[in-house]
Amino acid sequence: MDFSTLARRVGKLISDNSPAILTASSLVGTVATAYLTGRASFRIAEEIIVNESRLNEPLSVRERAKFVYEEGLWRLYIPPVITGVATIACIIGANQIGARRTAAAMAAFALSEKAMDEYKDKVIERVGKNKEQKIRDDIAQDYVNKNPAPMDLTLHEGSLSVLCCDLFTGRYFISDIETLRRIQNDINHQLISDMYVSLSEFYDAIGLEKTSMSDHFGWNLDKLLELEFSTALSPSGKPCLTMNFRVEPIRGFHRLQ
Repeated sequence: MDFSTLARRVGKLISDNSPAILTASSLVGTVATAYLTGRASFRIAEEIIVNESRLNEPLSVRERAKFVYEEGLWRLYIPPVITGVATIACIIGANQIGARRTAAAMAAFALSEKAMDEYKDKVIERVGKNKEQKIRDDIAQDYVNKNPAPMDLTLHEGSLSVLCCDLFTGRYFISDIETLRRIQNDINHQLISDMYVSLSEFYDAIGLEKTSMSDHFGWNLDKLLELEFSTALSPSGKPCLTMNFRVEPIRGFHRLQ
């Protein structure tokens, strides 16, 4: 491996890990700034005490400042100031890199979402609505077969509710299609009123716990919530209603254009 190839690989490694490197540098810089500032302060305090003992009288604040300036002790603060400025630059740099990468990821996600919507529309156009529904039903059945519902979910006797599966997070719950459609309408009504709704609010409405990322995803006026359903049978032979999002929640949903 020649030097130019090695240099390119090292440069690529540094570029890929620049946020982590800048963050680590910020931590080191913070500690170094505190240490250098403390050392400078102790050194100046020591010189002032020595001077006061020589004069046999305490110095006023103004006299101490004059003493520090005339003796050139202020130069002791140059290293911590430089370190502090470098630390601030690292923090700002890491934040800017993170913001650019987040924006790029959101743009890529938007493009992939658009491509998926176009693909779904083309499938419906080519094979028809009924066959497209059959494909989705088959996919839902495969998921339920591979990921059966937990045993602690029980249906009440005489209830119209059925076993349901949220394919977006792979979680099971008890509900029915009419309730879910009503919740969809309620969420969209709230969305039109408030201009955006989070995924956590939807999960709260259907009785599921919010997830670690559901506060950060949701819908806004650009695209309302639209559910799509499929039917499957659980391994025990019970009917299972699977639910997915025709319009998937987006990150940054509250940032209205």
